Amino acid sequence: MRKSVLAAAMAALVMAPVSGAEASKRFQASITRTTFGIPHIKAADWRGVGYGVAYAYAEDNLCMLAEEFATVAGERSKHFGPKGTATLGFDQVDNLSSDVFFRGVIDIEALRASARQQSPRMQQLVEGYVAGYNRFLKDAGPDGIPADCRGKAWVRAITADDMLRLNEKQMLLASSLALAPAIANAAPPGSPAPKVAINFPDPAELGIGSNGWAFGGDVTTGGRGMVIGNPHFPWKGPSRFWQMHVTGPGGYDVMGVGIAGTPIPTLGFNKDVAWTHTVTEARHFTLFQMALDPADPTRYMVDGTSEAMTPLTVTVPMPEGEAPVTRTLYTTRFGPVFVVPARGIAWSAQTAFVLKDANRGNQRGIETWLRIGEAKNVGEVKAAVSETLGIPWVNTIAADRFGDALHADVTAVPNVSAEKAKTCATPIAGLFAEFAILLDGSKAACDWDVAAGTPAPGLMPASDQAATITKSWLTNSNDSYWISNPAMPHGRLSPILGKYAMPLSLRTRSNFTETPALLAGGKIDHARAESLAFGNKSLAGDMVVAPLLELCTVGEAKEEKVARGCAALGGWDRRYEASSRGAALFRAFWPKVARLPGLWAVPFDAADPVNTPRDIATDKVGDKMLLALGEAVGDLDKAGIAIDAPWGDVQRVVVGNDAIPIHGGPGGLGVLNVQEALADAAGLTPRHGSSYIQIVGFDAKGPVADAILSYAQSTDPASPHFADQTREYAAKRWNRLPFRPKDIKAAAIGKTKRIAE
Repeated sequence: MRKSVLAAAMAALVMAPVSGAEASKRFQASITRTTFGIPHIKAADWRGVGYGVAYAYAEDNLCMLAEEFATVAGERSKHFGPKGTATLGFDQVDNLSSDVFFRGVIDIEALRASARQQSPRMQQLVEGYVAGYNRFLKDAGPDGIPADCRGKAWVRAITADDMLRLNEKQMLLASSLALAPAIANAAPPGSPAPKVAINFPDPAELGIGSNGWAFGGDVTTGGRGMVIGNPHFPWKGPSRFWQMHVTGPGGYDVMGVGIAGTPIPTLGFNKDVAWTHTVTEARHFTLFQMALDPADPTRYMVDGTSEAMTPLTVTVPMPEGEAPVTRTLYTTRFGPVFVVPARGIAWSAQTAFVLKDANRGNQRGIETWLRIGEAKNVGEVKAAVSETLGIPWVNTIAADRFGDALHADVTAVPNVSAEKAKTCATPIAGLFAEFAILLDGSKAACDWDVAAGTPAPGLMPASDQAATITKSWLTNSNDSYWISNPAMPHGRLSPILGKYAMPLSLRTRSNFTETPALLAGGKIDHARAESLAFGNKSLAGDMVVAPLLELCTVGEAKEEKVARGCAALGGWDRRYEASSRGAALFRAFWPKVARLPGLWAVPFDAADPVNTPRDIATDKVGDKMLLALGEAVGDLDKAGIAIDAPWGDVQRVVVGNDAIPIHGGPGGLGVLNVQEALADAAGLTPRHGSSYIQIVGFDAKGPVADAILSYAQSTDPASPHFADQTREYAAKRWNRLPFRPKDIKAAAIGKTKRIAE
């Protein structure tokens, strides 16, 4: 009893105002930085939490966040020119299309109305965030703004509207944003063709990727739960993670990460629970094919009755001296019209295509993450995601100190059953199947079903989605709910939740191979978990290189480029370590052969999805493989990359005069520790991949967490935390995160900053 009273007294002291003079302040928080610049924000109320988080985030990433506010306000063309590009979701979009989308599709009046219905604490978080961001601008002054955005007109004070728009963007990252140019450039028949390229998104690129593991007490050394989180997110832009530790009202005490504008951790741990997220295969929108009124292509037929589309004229300001650009967008009862001319998706006199998004207007996410942060066990995590349906597009993978593990593929997803998807399909629905479910918009009955008790009409109830709790282990590498552990496959659910009994990705198969192999050698602890998180083995390399080398002894292998390629792959360790030689060549080779018809001698078998398909059919594709190897050698020669160069000499991050070698490789090669890179003058520079990697277990006192943020906390080159963790990631070193007050005090760098107003 005495210990609990003492702990409560100490907590009260920690949360107390810093002085009597500040007792009347509306906003106040303290910020203590520890190793690598990680901020520990303390506040007595939710306004203070938002206030402190925003201030600390702006200290590290002001220019990036200020640019993001310009993006969601539809002001990119004005400040950066209409032909420049914006980062929307996980892709680049021309600024004009971005501006039209945000000015036309984001309904600020509806967002304001919805915000007023949210919990008081969510409203207070937003209020505090606005105040904290603006306070930083005031404190920094014109000369204190980072060099990259100093003196720029787009660095300005923000309002709650900016936060509402930014939250909406984040909810739509893996859905509507992927079709932003297609929506922004849709126009009735007879209009000029779009002047920008519009692509139909690759489903594999909608959410990039991630790995997450939850281990229950049956397989951990201490009998408590453990989580490995390894989300694969962009290295640049507003979807970068940022570490924080927030101590707030009511015992809220959570450490983890969020992306730009997030006022609390959305991935991390508290004293009882740890969790991570992976992008789900579920689709969070559907498409509708509209039958148009023969008399007017801006009207459409539903159950034989003509309805008018709703026009919205959007005006986008241009750089000074240039006339604004005006566009008119059209929307239906289901959603906005879109076009992708290159794929034959056009707005004709007979047909138009529209998109309906389950995450449009979803402001429930922050409340969901608040509840997860308050959870005392994985059952409460499951309840949070199930009752709010606020998680937009990610799986939730969690474990608690009591030894339970959870995988919940429960999100804001359209309530479309397998039967509805079948009966409401149009004759061309199959052409869209890989991307989305296409429904018949001419029938009102083909709209999403409304289930009782969901927080928004048309959402699929959590009871119809997938969630599993076990004392064993569960994992996800972006394949569907079907298998989280090969020993316990899930039953079939609606196709909108993902593929069932279909081939798994090589990365998922690698996960389902490496995880049991690790556990076969003994129960998991931090050290063994860290080796799994940094698994750089290529499953494709293990499956392909040996039979390829056998081919190298005959026939076409005498061709000079092929012979060189054979020699290089013969010396490759089948891994993507910085020291691996030949890795760059296999990276160039595998995409050329991965989809060859007849590649595998043993086809996929749903009864053995981890081990099939397998065995290269060299008698059928051998010549093509050798030809592809020669082409890959030629590609590297042309790029000036030695085919046997150490991988770390090829994939690297250049910081000043320092080239930091980066381990990890493409997920499509069956590499768990994903790093997808783009070619540039430095060789290959990571574009997205392993970002915030955390290993969280528990002891009798609470969480024990090791983590590293591969691209570090700050986007400001002048910051000491611009690349410090990148060097640690390169060296495979981890940071034991300070969570308890005494550990924070021991790891503190500089003095605690106290802000109030």
